[in-house]
Amino acid sequence: MMVAQKALHFPVFFLSCALLCSGYQSSSQEPRVSIRPRPKPAAAEAGEQRSANIRVQTELVLIPVTVTDPMNRFVTGLEKEYFRVFEDKVEQALSHFASEDAPLSVGIVFDTSGSMGSKLQKSRQAVAQFVKLANPEDEFFLVQFSDRPELTLGFTREPEEIQNRLTFTQSKGRTALLDGVYLAVHEMKKNAHNPRKALLIISDGGDNSSRYTESEIKNLVREADVQIYAIGIFEPAAARGRTAEELSGPSLLSEVAEQTGGRHFPVENLNELPDIAAKIGIELHNQYLLGYTPKNQEKDGKYRRVQVRLKQPPGMPPLRAFWRLGYYAPTQ
Repeated sequence: MMVAQKALHFPVFFLSCALLCSGYQSSSQEPRVSIRPRPKPAAAEAGEQRSANIRVQTELVLIPVTVTDPMNRFVTGLEKEYFRVFEDKVEQALSHFASEDAPLSVGIVFDTSGSMGSKLQKSRQAVAQFVKLANPEDEFFLVQFSDRPELTLGFTREPEEIQNRLTFTQSKGRTALLDGVYLAVHEMKKNAHNPRKALLIISDGGDNSSRYTESEIKNLVREADVQIYAIGIFEPAAARGRTAEELSGPSLLSEVAEQTGGRHFPVENLNELPDIAAKIGIELHNQYLLGYTPKNQEKDGKYRRVQVRLKQPPGMPPLRAFWRLGYYAPTQ
């Protein structure tokens, strides 16, 4: 029998020529389902499981999937038979299925522009809550941006170093958000050690100072094997004096995040920041990892659309899955 228990929240990552996906399904069998954060495996046991996940062939597509119920609680305990994967509308045979908490490489992309002044304290607290949920093998780096982005701290497995660097952060200048994302994706591609990769963006407005365009960054994240989560700190839509860039901020963050299988969490009440960051951290550590060898073996470099459908477990409310929308096939 299934047990429902309230849990906090998060979605998706992949490897090499990998990607991410989700969907829905139904079944006559009684599922083994629970709604709770998954406990961390013992070190030795986790090491054995992870090695099987990491040692994959380049033909294997890996799809991190987050499943939630209508109350935004994580649904864990689903078995392999509750997932179906499609690539360009052709169903694929799942050869890999895991739900353990594999290590993450995470980039914090932190807005220090002038408008962040009164929001810095709660934003720092949000980062502190997020990194508290780290596993020993997780690694982090920090990019700060105002007029231009800066790699403030390269990869480290000491989360407190991130907090130390943010302690004396000053707010000034304009907002080069897109350039910050570009620098973070570049750092991830170049130096990440873990197969699962994510960015957490904390910003209070749209871009007004970047060299890179919105379309260039959307194309970049579409190709990258990085899942992006964003916390957007916005004034209410009816507030006066908002610039065109600020008005477009929520849609910009939503579109960038959704391309990667991540999500955007808009915030108007600063007191919600730490809790939302914690939900994102929990979500990243409560994902399923699906893998398949594509039936289409053409190395044509074309974009492949991926969808995961969930088989609806009997007695459960409608479930929702989050995933990356697709990936580019290799060229050789």
